[in-house]
Amino acid sequence: MSRIGKRPVPIPAGVTVELRGSHLSVKGPKGTLARTLHADMALEYADDQITVTRPTEETRHRALHGLTRALVNNMVEGVTQGFAKHLEIQGVGYRAEAKPYGVDLVVGYSHTVPYHAPDGITISAESPTALTIAGVDKELVGQVAAEIRRVRPPEPYKGKGIRYRGEHVRRKAGKTGVK
Repeated sequence: MSRIGKRPVPIPAGVTVELRGSHLSVKGPKGTLARTLHADMALEYADDQITVTRPTEETRHRALHGLTRALVNNMVEGVTQGFAKHLEIQGVGYRAEAKPYGVDLVVGYSHTVPYHAPDGITISAESPTALTIAGVDKELVGQVAAEIRRVRPPEPYKGKGIRYRGEHVRRKAGKTGVK
C-alpha cells in the first residue's frame, strides 16, 4: 500500500468540496480550484476527509495513487493557506519592479523584460532584489517562478542572475594567467 496514498486528506472548516465522478472542485477562503483527476482512481468524500483508493496493484495504479492524493492535498492546502515562492536577484544594477500586470525585470539586457502574471498569481517586490510569487495553485506558482528565473538564470562565474531563495549556485574558477 502507498504510504502517501493511503492517508486521508482532512478537509478543514470553511472549505467546501464538490466531487462529481473524477472531477473535484475545492472552494475555500483564498479561492477556488477545480481539477479532473485520473478516472481509474476512486475518490470518496465522507466525515470531512477525502480518501483515495486504487483498483489494482499494477505499477501505474500504485504511482497514480500517491500522485492523486498529493494533488488533492495541494488543492485543499492552496485554498486554505496558499503557496509562495521567493526569488532573489543578484548582480550590479539588477532589480525588479512590481507592476499591475506582473513585474518588470532589469537584469543586464539592453531593455527591461516585462513578465505578465497569469490570473490567480500575485507578484510582489519586497525590495528591488527580492520577489515573492503567491497564489492558490501550487503548480502554477512553481511554473511562474521557473519562468521568471529563466529570464536570467544564475551564472557560475560571478553568480549573477535570478535564483530561488536559499538556492546554492556552484561557482567556477575564472581564467588563470598561465605563462
